[in-house]
Amino acid sequence: MRCAFLSLSLIAAALSGTSGCAHRSGVPHRGDTAPPVVREEFIFEQGPTPACHASTIIETAQGLVAAWFAGTQERAADVGIWLARHDGSRWSAPERVATGRMPDGTPCPCWNPVLFKPHGGPLMLFFKVGPRESEWWGEVQTSTDDARTWSAACRLPDGILGPIKNKPVQLADGAIISPSSTEEFRRGSRPKTVEVWQVHLELSSDGGQTWTKVGPIADPGGANVIQPTVLVHDDGRLQILCRSQVGRLQEAWSSDQGRTWSAIGPVELPNPDSGIDAVKLRDGRFLLVYNHSDEKGPNRRVLNVAVSADGRRWGAALVLENQPGEFSYPAVIQAADGLVHITYTWNRKRIKHVVINPAALTPRPIHAGQWPQ
Repeated sequence: MRCAFLSLSLIAAALSGTSGCAHRSGVPHRGDTAPPVVREEFIFEQGPTPACHASTIIETAQGLVAAWFAGTQERAADVGIWLARHDGSRWSAPERVATGRMPDGTPCPCWNPVLFKPHGGPLMLFFKVGPRESEWWGEVQTSTDDARTWSAACRLPDGILGPIKNKPVQLADGAIISPSSTEEFRRGSRPKTVEVWQVHLELSSDGGQTWTKVGPIADPGGANVIQPTVLVHDDGRLQILCRSQVGRLQEAWSSDQGRTWSAIGPVELPNPDSGIDAVKLRDGRFLLVYNHSDEKGPNRRVLNVAVSADGRRWGAALVLENQPGEFSYPAVIQAADGLVHITYTWNRKRIKHVVINPAALTPRPIHAGQWPQ
């Protein structure tokens, strides 16, 4: 089945009101004395499933839309893609919008949804399907009514997974840069398998009708990187920041709209093998959401916001979470009114939504990867 992709310009709508668990509330402020957190809430108080993870968020003409995967537990066959809409006052009840099936019809899990709305076409919901990461394939479905109804899911071409966790970006000439990666097991020198993570990009110059794979990007340090997020610099260069298995974020750069890339190299910021996301703000700065910790494994108890003017030197701007538990897999956008919206996994039980006024962030220097006290 051939998927037809069209694109639609991102129309912005301001968010007002709260729902769920609104811990803080207020109105947008400007200036250094204003509190940076405008609002924080849960998208749902009691989820329809025991577990949830890996949210995505977008702004449409009708308000915000968020999606995530949920089910009994990650990798369970009943895990599907769930979605909620914000009407300006509250989040709608979660509804299931995608289910995974093996070619023979057997149920299998869905993973890592990504919402994206390119210029001139419908809202797109990308997600992965398969029993485990090494066996994923990509699917996509579209909506012409801002996520109220959806087309049937369409499988992407072999070798094209779609955005693996974070949103694509669309350049001024219409080219779409979709950040992707693979997680494979290969036979090692000893009689055992070796896990190999690699980042690649998927490019489209026709609004998503066709895709070209670029990469995998060279990783000479063996950092094992996945789940890139893309930043577009004013001089036209592209930068990706990636999750890694070596305790630090990794990056690569492109000067030709993503067709070729520098080798993967380390960034000063730590990474505990956990997902990140970033966005370019309209004031020219870059905002990154990540777990500022070099503790590997499931320890994702600290979730942070950093800001940079050049994508290289990052300043400590905000601590979103610092308590026992798991706070992970952030997604971040800037809305039409200038506020920044972040969603993330909250203890695998809920999806949390935080609204930030970026003008109120006052970054402090991060020296040698240490978050300032």
